[in-house]
Amino acid sequence: MKMHKIVLTALATLGAAGVLSLSTTTASASSKVNSYISNEKITPAKVTKSIWGGFPKNKYRHGKAKPEGVVIHETANPSSTIYNEIAYMKRNYNNAFVHSFVDGSRIINIANTDYLAWGVGFPGNARFVQFEQVEVHSKSAFAHEIANASWYTAYLLNEYDLKPNNAAYDGKGTVWSHGSVAKHLGGSTHTDPVGYYASAGSKYFGQKYTMSMFYDMVQKYYNAMNVKHTKLVSAKYTSVNKQAKLSSKYKKFNLYNHVKNVSKNAKRQKWSKISPKVGKTYYIDMQAKKSTGQTWYRIRTSKNAKTRYWVYSENLTGVKNVPAKTTTSSSSSASSESTVPTSATSSTGASTTETSSVSSSN
Repeated sequence: MKMHKIVLTALATLGAAGVLSLSTTTASASSKVNSYISNEKITPAKVTKSIWGGFPKNKYRHGKAKPEGVVIHETANPSSTIYNEIAYMKRNYNNAFVHSFVDGSRIINIANTDYLAWGVGFPGNARFVQFEQVEVHSKSAFAHEIANASWYTAYLLNEYDLKPNNAAYDGKGTVWSHGSVAKHLGGSTHTDPVGYYASAGSKYFGQKYTMSMFYDMVQKYYNAMNVKHTKLVSAKYTSVNKQAKLSSKYKKFNLYNHVKNVSKNAKRQKWSKISPKVGKTYYIDMQAKKSTGQTWYRIRTSKNAKTRYWVYSENLTGVKNVPAKTTTSSSSSASSESTVPTSATSSTGASTTETSSVSSSN
């Protein structure tokens, strides 16, 4: 996307309304860039969160945190730096902005990817997470940038439960160049990053780099992210009626829909789903003791909340029984949940019997 030339109006936009190295995989023999990344054991950069509060927050067409794919851009400015581009975008976001920027050393996320960006016009803005690549000027830098961009694309797909699908051929999929959006959906006439890829690939590797080659890298990183490295372990579940406060260490761990490594369907959830705040009280209706020794709790945001999530015990502090209700009748139950059976299952589908296996870490 030619960031300094494009003008996409907000009106058109609103109308739509753990890092793994590739060294363990074999790069495509048809791409010299991909082979270089593998042979040199290039490790993608970590994502730097630098969210700016000035960007507007508008939902995707299917709602908040529901993008349908990722659009890859390129700035078409050979003399700019990643920080210059970010500064320019903040000053001119009413014309256009994207979620993140990538170069040979960094992946910087500047806008909340749960909300749409203004980078490809209508109707694409309401469908995709979008990021820009800054032009780099050496063989090593270009290879690192491709590694960063393809890994970040895979990371975003994984984050939003989307599977890789190249949209270049039929306009249906999850991985898009700006050029593919323009061709299949309209809203723009830009073709990036195709020209930049071809030019830099030829200059530094003697071979044009293509979106098809880039997509190969996305698939490899995505597959590496979803390899199951641990076997399931067993856990003993007990119904409880407790409460606890969120620990200051909660960001070191993840929120799950099931107990990690106990259920094959366990998957990380966004902390935003429980409105996290250190010291906030959450209610516990079930405890799981893993065969490896770790304790997990199933929590809800209020006593009557239907949606529940699993957290490692280190996420909580001050675990204690919910105070019994004071009544004048001796026959009254001390706890409204005292009759919950120990074998109860939750809306998250946790069962009382799981397959035993080797121990695993949190």
